[in-house]
Amino acid sequence: MSTNSLSRTALRKELRQKRNALTHQQHQDAANNIAINLLGHPALRRARHVAIYLPNDGEIDPSVYVSLARQRGIKFYLPVLHPVYKRRLVFSPFGDDTQLTPNRFGIPEPTFAESLKRPSWALDAVLFPLVGFDESGGRLGMGGGFYDRTFEFTRHRPRPAPKLIGLAHECQKVPALPVESWDIPLQSIVTDERRYDVK
Repeated sequence: MSTNSLSRTALRKELRQKRNALTHQQHQDAANNIAINLLGHPALRRARHVAIYLPNDGEIDPSVYVSLARQRGIKFYLPVLHPVYKRRLVFSPFGDDTQLTPNRFGIPEPTFAESLKRPSWALDAVLFPLVGFDESGGRLGMGGGFYDRTFEFTRHRPRPAPKLIGLAHECQKVPALPVESWDIPLQSIVTDERRYDVK
Protein backbone atom coordinates (compact mmCIF):
# COMPACT_ATOMS: atom_id res chain seq x y z
CA MET A 1 0.00 0.00 0.00
CA SER A 2 1.37 3.41 -0.99
CA THR A 3 1.92 6.32 1.38
CA ASN A 4 -0.80 8.12 -0.54
CA SER A 5 -3.24 5.26 0.10
CA LEU A 6 -2.31 5.19 3.77
CA SER A 7 -2.96 8.91 4.10
CA ARG A 8 -6.31 8.55 2.35
CA THR A 9 -7.25 5.66 4.65
CA ALA A 10 -6.39 7.62 7.80
CA LEU A 11 -8.17 10.71 6.52
CA ARG A 12 -11.25 8.69 5.60
CA LYS A 13 -11.46 7.32 9.15
CA GLU A 14 -11.04 10.77 10.69
CA LEU A 15 -13.67 12.43 8.49
CA ARG A 16 -16.20 9.63 8.97
CA GLN A 17 -15.83 10.03 12.73
CA LYS A 18 -16.33 13.77 12.37
CA ARG A 19 -19.60 13.51 10.47
CA ASN A 20 -20.88 10.73 12.74
CA ALA A 21 -20.26 12.98 15.74
CA LEU A 22 -22.87 15.48 14.49
CA THR A 23 -26.06 15.57 16.56
CA HIS A 24 -29.48 14.61 15.22
CA GLN A 25 -30.43 18.30 15.11
CA GLN A 26 -27.26 19.17 13.22
CA HIS A 27 -28.09 16.49 10.65
CA GLN A 28 -31.63 17.88 10.31
CA ASP A 29 -30.36 21.43 9.89
CA ALA A 30 -27.80 20.25 7.33
CA ALA A 31 -30.51 18.45 5.31
CA ASN A 32 -32.64 21.61 5.23
CA ASN A 33 -29.71 23.86 4.32
CA ILE A 34 -28.34 21.66 1.56
CA ALA A 35 -31.83 21.45 0.06
CA ILE A 36 -31.85 25.24 -0.31
CA ASN A 37 -28.37 25.22 -1.84
CA LEU A 38 -29.32 22.48 -4.30
CA LEU A 39 -32.59 24.10 -5.35
CA GLY A 40 -30.61 27.17 -6.39
CA HIS A 41 -27.88 25.23 -8.18
CA PRO A 42 -27.64 26.27 -11.87
CA ALA A 43 -26.82 22.72 -13.01
CA LEU A 44 -30.03 21.38 -11.46
CA ARG A 45 -32.53 24.01 -12.64
CA ARG A 46 -33.16 22.29 -15.97
CA ALA A 47 -32.36 18.75 -14.83
CA ARG A 48 -35.14 16.20 -15.23
CA HIS A 49 -33.34 12.94 -14.40
CA VAL A 50 -31.20 13.07 -11.26
CA ALA A 51 -29.44 10.26 -9.39
CA ILE A 52 -29.30 10.54 -5.61
CA TYR A 53 -28.41 8.27 -2.69
CA LEU A 54 -29.91 7.19 0.61
CA PRO A 55 -27.73 8.53 3.45
CA ASN A 56 -25.62 6.05 5.38
CA ASP A 57 -22.85 6.32 7.95
CA GLY A 58 -23.49 10.00 8.75
CA GLU A 59 -23.68 11.16 5.12
CA ILE A 60 -25.53 14.40 4.51
CA ASP A 61 -29.19 13.71 3.74
CA PRO A 62 -30.62 14.89 0.38
CA SER A 63 -34.21 13.81 1.14
CA VAL A 64 -35.55 17.33 1.83
CA TYR A 65 -34.22 18.43 -1.55
CA VAL A 66 -35.81 15.38 -3.21
CA SER A 67 -39.24 16.15 -1.72
CA LEU A 68 -39.13 19.74 -2.90
CA ALA A 69 -37.60 19.03 -6.32
CA ARG A 70 -40.23 16.40 -7.15
CA GLN A 71 -42.72 19.28 -7.21
CA ARG A 72 -40.72 20.64 -10.17
CA GLY A 73 -41.19 17.38 -12.05
CA ILE A 74 -37.70 16.01 -11.47
CA LYS A 75 -37.42 12.22 -11.59
CA PHE A 76 -34.99 10.58 -9.19
CA TYR A 77 -32.93 7.42 -9.40
CA LEU A 78 -31.02 5.35 -6.86
CA PRO A 79 -27.76 3.51 -7.46
CA VAL A 80 -27.98 -0.28 -7.58
CA LEU A 81 -24.95 -2.58 -7.46
CA HIS A 82 -24.63 -4.13 -10.90
CA PRO A 83 -25.39 -7.86 -10.66
CA VAL A 84 -22.72 -8.80 -13.21
CA TYR A 85 -20.07 -6.10 -13.56
CA LYS A 86 -18.12 -5.72 -10.34
CA ARG A 87 -17.82 -2.29 -8.74
CA ARG A 88 -20.23 -0.68 -11.18
CA LEU A 89 -23.59 0.93 -10.57
CA VAL A 90 -26.84 1.10 -12.48
CA PHE A 91 -29.65 3.50 -11.67
CA SER A 92 -33.25 2.59 -10.93
CA PRO A 93 -36.28 4.91 -10.59
CA PHE A 94 -36.99 6.01 -7.03
CA GLY A 95 -40.48 6.99 -5.90
CA ASP A 96 -42.52 6.94 -2.71
CA ASP A 97 -43.65 3.37 -3.42
CA THR A 98 -40.25 1.95 -4.45
CA GLN A 99 -39.50 -1.32 -2.69
CA LEU A 100 -36.01 -1.36 -1.18
CA THR A 101 -33.84 -4.28 -0.11
CA PRO A 102 -30.44 -4.07 1.66
CA ASN A 103 -27.52 -4.84 -0.64
CA ARG A 104 -24.37 -6.65 0.46
CA PHE A 105 -23.17 -3.49 2.24
CA GLY A 106 -26.46 -3.19 4.14
CA ILE A 107 -27.53 -0.13 2.10
CA PRO A 108 -31.16 -0.22 0.86
CA GLU A 109 -31.54 -0.25 -2.92
CA PRO A 110 -34.28 -1.06 -5.45
CA THR A 111 -34.35 -4.55 -6.89
CA PHE A 112 -32.40 -4.68 -10.14
CA ALA A 113 -34.63 -4.72 -13.21
CA GLU A 114 -33.09 -4.40 -16.66
CA SER A 115 -36.29 -2.89 -18.04
CA LEU A 116 -36.36 -0.09 -15.46
CA LYS A 117 -32.75 0.99 -15.28
CA ARG A 118 -31.61 4.33 -16.68
CA PRO A 119 -28.14 4.38 -18.27
CA SER A 120 -25.60 6.50 -16.40
CA TRP A 121 -24.96 8.55 -19.54
CA ALA A 122 -28.69 9.43 -19.74
CA LEU A 123 -28.77 11.15 -16.34
CA ASP A 124 -28.74 14.95 -16.22
CA ALA A 125 -26.99 15.06 -12.86
CA VAL A 126 -25.61 12.72 -10.22
CA LEU A 127 -25.57 13.72 -6.56
CA PHE A 128 -23.31 11.48 -4.56
CA PRO A 129 -21.89 11.47 -1.04
CA LEU A 130 -18.37 12.46 -0.14
CA VAL A 131 -16.27 11.48 2.83
CA GLY A 132 -14.01 14.47 2.26
CA PHE A 133 -13.31 17.21 -0.28
CA ASP A 134 -11.18 20.23 -0.99
CA GLU A 135 -12.01 23.47 -2.81
CA SER A 136 -10.19 22.33 -5.96
CA GLY A 137 -12.65 19.51 -6.49
CA GLY A 138 -10.53 16.80 -4.89
CA ARG A 139 -12.79 14.20 -3.35
CA LEU A 140 -12.59 11.27 -1.02
CA GLY A 141 -15.22 8.53 -1.18
CA MET A 142 -15.64 5.34 0.78
CA GLY A 143 -12.88 3.67 -1.20
CA GLY A 144 -14.84 1.15 -3.24
CA GLY A 145 -14.41 2.95 -6.55
CA PHE A 146 -18.01 2.38 -7.66
CA TYR A 147 -18.64 5.93 -8.87
CA ASP A 148 -15.18 6.17 -10.46
CA ARG A 149 -15.74 3.05 -12.56
CA THR A 150 -19.35 3.88 -13.41
CA PHE A 151 -18.57 7.40 -14.62
CA GLU A 152 -15.18 6.78 -16.13
CA PHE A 153 -16.71 7.52 -19.53
CA THR A 154 -17.10 11.21 -18.55
CA ARG A 155 -13.35 11.65 -19.01
CA HIS A 156 -13.78 11.14 -22.75
CA ARG A 157 -17.21 12.62 -23.27
CA PRO A 158 -17.98 16.29 -23.77
CA ARG A 159 -20.04 17.90 -21.03
CA PRO A 160 -22.73 18.95 -20.02
CA ALA A 161 -24.29 15.56 -19.15
CA PRO A 162 -24.27 14.18 -16.61
CA LYS A 163 -23.20 16.81 -14.08
CA LEU A 164 -21.31 15.15 -11.23
CA ILE A 165 -22.02 16.92 -7.94
CA GLY A 166 -20.63 15.83 -4.60
CA LEU A 167 -22.55 16.43 -1.36
CA ALA A 168 -20.99 16.79 2.08
CA HIS A 169 -21.17 18.48 5.43
CA GLU A 170 -19.03 21.61 5.49
CA CYS A 171 -16.99 20.05 8.32
CA GLN A 172 -15.72 17.47 5.80
CA LYS A 173 -13.67 20.05 3.91
CA VAL A 174 -9.89 19.72 4.12
CA PRO A 175 -7.14 22.03 2.77
CA ALA A 176 -5.99 19.57 0.09
CA LEU A 177 -6.61 15.95 -0.82
CA PRO A 178 -4.21 13.48 -2.41
CA VAL A 179 -5.64 12.67 -5.84
CA GLU A 180 -5.37 9.29 -7.52
CA SER A 181 -5.22 8.79 -11.30
CA TRP A 182 -8.59 7.01 -11.34
CA ASP A 183 -10.49 9.73 -9.43
CA ILE A 184 -13.31 11.14 -11.56
CA PRO A 185 -13.40 14.95 -11.28
CA LEU A 186 -16.46 16.79 -10.06
CA GLN A 187 -18.12 19.84 -11.56
CA SER A 188 -19.35 21.04 -8.19
CA ILE A 189 -19.48 20.31 -4.47
CA VAL A 190 -22.44 21.40 -2.35
CA THR A 191 -22.49 21.53 1.44
CA ASP A 192 -24.92 22.72 4.06
CA GLU A 193 -23.15 26.09 3.97
CA ARG A 194 -22.21 26.83 0.38
CA ARG A 195 -21.44 25.68 -3.16
CA TYR A 196 -17.96 25.11 -4.56
CA ASP A 197 -17.80 25.27 -8.36
CA VAL A 198 -14.77 23.52 -9.78
CA LYS A 199 -12.97 25.32 -12.59
